[in-house]
Formats: sequence, C-alpha cells, structure tokens
Amino acid sequence: MSTPQTAGQAEAPAIRVRNLEKSFKQLPVLRGVHLDVARGSILALLGSNGAGKTTLVKILATLLRADAGTAQVNGFDVAGQAGQVRESISLTGQFAAVDEILTGRENLVLVARLRHLAGAIADDLLRRFSLTEAANRRVATYSGGMRRRLDIAMSLIGSPPVIFLDEPTTGLDPQARIEVWQAVRELAGGGTTVLLTTQHLDEAEQLADRIAILHQGRIIVDGTPDELKRLLPAPEVEYVEKQPSLEDVFLALVGTETEKADR
Repeated sequence: MSTPQTAGQAEAPAIRVRNLEKSFKQLPVLRGVHLDVARGSILALLGSNGAGKTTLVKILATLLRADAGTAQVNGFDVAGQAGQVRESISLTGQFAAVDEILTGRENLVLVARLRHLAGAIADDLLRRFSLTEAANRRVATYSGGMRRRLDIAMSLIGSPPVIFLDEPTTGLDPQARIEVWQAVRELAGGGTTVLLTTQHLDEAEQLADRIAILHQGRIIVDGTPDELKRLLPAPEVEYVEKQPSLEDVFLALVGTETEKADR
C-alpha cells in the first residue's frame, strides 16, 4: 500500500496514525490512514462530507475504536492508554457545547471545577478570548462567534497539549469565522497542537502549517500549503488588474474589533 506524499516531519509527533481502518456495517470509512502531526503545529484535515474526518477525530479522542491500525496522541496509545490520552486532549465538536442559561464566566468556572482546578482561571481565559465585557451575560445573549470563542476557551482549561477542532466555523458568519481563526492561531502560538477538520479551503490556507486531504478513506496528500500548490503545473503569467476580495471589502466596512461587533 502506498503512503501519501509527505515532507519532513519533526521527531516524536504529537499525533501519529498508522494503517488506521474503520467500517460501519461493512461500509469502509477509513481504509488505512497514515498521518503525523508535529507538536505545536496546526494541521488542517480536508475532505468532503462522508470522507471520514469526524470518524478519525473520534478515534483519536478515544470515542470510537478502530478496527485495525494504531494511533498515538501525545505519546499514548489511543486503544491501550485511553485514560492518558483523554488527559492530554480537548475536543471541540461542530456545535458549541456551552450552557446558555449560565454566564460566560460560570461556564468556565464549571468546567474548571470538574477538572479540579481553581475557578480563577476563568478571568484569564475571558481576557484571552476578548470576552471580558460579556463575562457576566448569559450565553443565550452571545453571538455565534462569541459562543464559539467561549467553547474553545473551555477546551483550554487544564492546558491540554493537543486540541481537536471538528469544523469549528460551521454555520458562522464571516466576522465570527475571523474571530475563531484568531483564537486558533493563538492556541498554536502558545505551543498547543491543533488538528482542525474543515471543508473550507480558505480556512485551511489561512491557518494550517500542513494540510492533509482525506478522500475515500485515505490520506491522499499531506504537505504545507506551498507544497500542495506545487503539485499543479505553474499557471501562465498574465497581467490582471487586482480587484479587492469580498474579505477586503468586509473588513474595510466593519473592521476587525470583535468587542465592537459583540456589543
């Protein structure tokens, strides 16, 4: 079996997957996945609906058992050392898992107490994710972007070295997507390893150190954005007057100050 195209990876990756297979009712979903994710990096896992992205994340998060193959997260085997894996990770699903009845601060304090940590960590996370002014408001009043930022902040309690973000910008408007992108960049900047699943090519290009494409149950290519672009022939050079993109127009009109947008 051939392996996907790869460039050099750092030693002792945060995530290592070899020959991973998973089927549901004899329908193969993962067909021998190989994948490495370097520590402190962002890997974007691209694929269409049904490609197996969420299945792979669930196996790495110990929520599903693989039928064959091996996987390690933070040096621990997901099958034989599930407890240590769970202590090493945080998982943020496709929809924000926040309690709308509680305030933003109360959500964070609740998770901190469940992890046997002091609730004082809440104020630092609120400040880090630009939610201080909304800290005492019920989450039911938050915008989609604010809820997503709170959800990611809750994932950081306990400082897990590896975070899985399963399509974190699903259903968000452009401003909220930009807010989440900034939060993800800050995670990696602080040394956290991020595996991000997405269907948005622009999201992968904006965020990822490496991009892996999952297709028909296999990783068909894995490399940096520049490496992937070089897989296609160089385009013919023509003079084209540059026009502003929709993102340029949007940012010029509304700005990027999230607190202004949230109030």
